Amino acid sequence: QVQLVESGGGLVQPGGSLRLSCAASGSIFSINAMGWFRQAPGKGREFLAAITWTSGSPYYVDSVKGRFTISRDNAKNTMYLQMNSLKPEDTAAYYCAAGSYVSLINKKVDYWGQGTQVTVSS
Repeated sequence: QVQLVESGGGLVQPGGSLRLSCAASGSIFSINAMGWFRQAPGKGREFLAAITWTSGSPYYVDSVKGRFTISRDNAKNTMYLQMNSLKPEDTAAYYCAAGSYVSLINKKVDYWGQGTQVTVSS
């Protein structure tokens, strides 16, 4: 089992930035990638980005390319999502996920975090 704990959510004004963190523990050897999803009220869960645990190769959906940056710190078993130029439509619960790289991109997740709320509003 892998446990994932997100942090870093909050209220930010449009155009602002936030950095989310996801700390992983447990059987980390069983995964080769981590990623971020989000879910806005009344909408389905949306895949945003993934990163391989060893090489750090990132993958982004088009809607966040250029604004969001995914990274990881292997020594800390922690993944990050730097979000810049935030918009009101980025308001959602953001979830950390873990599994295989290809599976995450195809929205098949082995492990989920509990989520952290991001609200973009003036």
